[in-house]
Amino acid sequence: MRKIVILVLVIVLASCSYMPWGKKKDEDPAKTAKKTDSATQKKPARGEPEEVKEPELGDIKVIDGVEYIYTRNRKYMLTPYEPPYVWVRKDQYAPGIGEALSFSVGSSGPSKKERDELERRIAKLEEELKKKGINPQMAYPTQMGYIPVGLGYMQGLISFEYPSPKMKRRIVVLPVTDNTNYKSEGLGELATKRLISRLESTGTVICVDPNTLNVRGSYFDVANAKKMNDDFGVQAILKTTLSDVYTSSSRIEGKDEKETSFAMSKLAIDVFNTETGKTMKQLSGRNPISLSREKGDLSTEKAKIKAIDLAIEMIAEDVLKTVLSIDWHSRIASVDGAKVYINAGRLSGLEKGKVLEVFAPGEEVIDPRTKQPLGRKKGAFKGELEVVELFGVDASWAKTNKGGSFSSTDLVYVKQK
Repeated sequence: MRKIVILVLVIVLASCSYMPWGKKKDEDPAKTAKKTDSATQKKPARGEPEEVKEPELGDIKVIDGVEYIYTRNRKYMLTPYEPPYVWVRKDQYAPGIGEALSFSVGSSGPSKKERDELERRIAKLEEELKKKGINPQMAYPTQMGYIPVGLGYMQGLISFEYPSPKMKRRIVVLPVTDNTNYKSEGLGELATKRLISRLESTGTVICVDPNTLNVRGSYFDVANAKKMNDDFGVQAILKTTLSDVYTSSSRIEGKDEKETSFAMSKLAIDVFNTETGKTMKQLSGRNPISLSREKGDLSTEKAKIKAIDLAIEMIAEDVLKTVLSIDWHSRIASVDGAKVYINAGRLSGLEKGKVLEVFAPGEEVIDPRTKQPLGRKKGAFKGELEVVELFGVDASWAKTNKGGSFSSTDLVYVKQK
């Protein structure tokens, strides 16, 4: 009987999973945390897509074997319609000076009080512009940073592929029409010089002085345009208008006695094709108000100049893309025995050994439905020339490689490899 009782007690004790008099062993904290995380982690329902994690600054991804880096969008400082961050090819990524700077409150950037005051002044200026019927380009508080001096807003060279690379197009930049309330300050003349300087600094165009062309009448007359294209190699004319220049100035109380000014300006440019005698494109640009900030003596005048420069930066690349879409060509000036003289040389981008194709002037093609000129096609192929010597400011002579019977009306094009 005693053996039976002992056996029953052993069976009962072995079947119990918890004994109140026994101390429960503590679990590993790491395992406990892992269980808690897995329990609290929200799992997507069956059939629902998993939540995509937002990319962070500096993230890298590979698409078709090409690495991309997630970085700040430099154009975001110039227009509110651009995203603040973009994916850029890693081999084309170059960190900007501004990316290494911090403009948070308490750093070397503006104080919170100064930022609030600047935002208030910009909002006031925008309200004044709206009352005058102008829709200003917004400068949001998140854009209230500063671009360091010398950073530059546009690349020096145009990155897109265009016909006849390395060959500079000849263009005429007419004096800027000043439609502002500051005509006595000569802002139109200033804008003309700034625009010419900015376009030529890219190394893609030659700005021809309109006074050297001896044009009688309108530059946009079809006959005059054709003469400029045939005789001088001018391929485009820029007609520019400066308008909507406004300023706002104030002193920040409790900060200092120096005046802070902002300015706004608008540039409109019509790109006229001399070959077709028609306007190719109408462009316009308005500067971001926040970037025109100037402080101290003559801050208003300085802000106007900066506003004009910024408006040019906003529009310059589109102007160049339009001009460079026209294929480069030049004209044979004369033929002297074995020497064929060309009215283009070092300045235009020609080099010794460059091979040129010669064509007779072609006929103009008209769209039968719109009755608009589409351009002039190449005439009969007459041969090839090889540049032997560059001389003068922009001239050269070449020898004949193929063909012959060239005349001073023939056109030359760069042979594509």
